[in-house]
Amino acid sequence: MSDNTSGTTAAIEEGAKKSSILWLTLDRPRLAWHAWHDGAVYLVSGGEEQELPGLDALDRVRVTLRSKDNGARLVEFEAAVAPVDQAAAADVVAVLAKERLNARDSEHLPERWARDSQVWRLTPER
Repeated sequence: MSDNTSGTTAAIEEGAKKSSILWLTLDRPRLAWHAWHDGAVYLVSGGEEQELPGLDALDRVRVTLRSKDNGARLVEFEAAVAPVDQAAAADVVAVLAKERLNARDSEHLPERWARDSQVWRLTPER
């Protein structure tokens, strides 16, 4: 891996860990909350969660991470989009549930997500 790629990977991880929101380029730039886990961005859409129209039709998406302090763009990158089998990824669901603020039913998030929502993995392309 080149130093430039290493630097970009480190910037992605640092930016994703420091801020719980990011921007996705879909039909227009869309703000989304997320969690960083195991080298990827995870997010939930559908049901009572954030609407991310068109994400389900994409193989890749453009992601922008901004500074939590001043909103400046930290890094932009392409990410591979993949649905997550929630039954097989309890660790991911637990990380997301911990990061989900202001949920009306926080103790029942995994059940509601399994029924009504989709969890997504966005893997930065290196």
